[in-house]
Amino acid sequence: QVLRKSLQRGLVLSTGSFLVYEAHKLISGFAEVHASFKVEEVVEQADYLYGSGETEKLYRLLVQHKNSDDAELLWRLARASRDLAQLSSTSAEEKRQLAYESLEYAKKALEKNESNFAAHKWYGICLSDVGDFEGIKTKIGNAFVIKEHFQRAIELNPKDATTIHLIGIWCYSFAEMPWYQRKIAAALFATPPTSTFQEALRYFHMAEEADPNFYSKNLLFLGKTYLKLNNKKMALLWLSKAKEYPAHTEEDKQVGSEEL
Repeated sequence: QVLRKSLQRGLVLSTGSFLVYEAHKLISGFAEVHASFKVEEVVEQADYLYGSGETEKLYRLLVQHKNSDDAELLWRLARASRDLAQLSSTSAEEKRQLAYESLEYAKKALEKNESNFAAHKWYGICLSDVGDFEGIKTKIGNAFVIKEHFQRAIELNPKDATTIHLIGIWCYSFAEMPWYQRKIAAALFATPPTSTFQEALRYFHMAEEADPNFYSKNLLFLGKTYLKLNNKKMALLWLSKAKEYPAHTEEDKQVGSEEL
């Protein structure tokens, strides 16, 4: 019976890895080696599920490791929690709960490794999401912190197109902020967060240069920003690209069907 259980565990590992696993179990001094080995296995499996768009399976895999001390696992769990919240099948109450959970996971990832660019990126994203539930004052109050974490992520990994895109979104959001929200911002800060559509456009183009055609939403916002700047020819070019983008995710489908 013991042998049968061991073999069942071994099915998820290669034959060679399984033998190494069993050998480490016999020698307590190798516990740390086995722990790091296990993290690598989970990360590899998680990245496969993420690439396959298996959001729910990915969340179930990673939430088992929510008490981990490894930043690589924790920021992936923050991302998986957020992705689960974005699904149309997720209820409003679940979305709220997952938003706060994902922020906690991202915060813990940062505490474990401040030099992890993805931890900074996902902390900024998750902090922004929580602001959606806490109102405009909190949203604006967190704005500087969010941008700082995005900028730190880019310092640590200048080639990460998604973080560059996110700063573009930050700029776009403040460029189109309604007057009444500007009044709130002015009341909260001596120098409230501001930006322009030109600045947003620069970041969206920088993201595209870092990784061409990497994200349907970057194409969409290039088009939307050109519309804001009254350049209809360039707007049509990028909006057409966004519409023709292969829909791998639910977000891609939303982008493809968006009416402007």
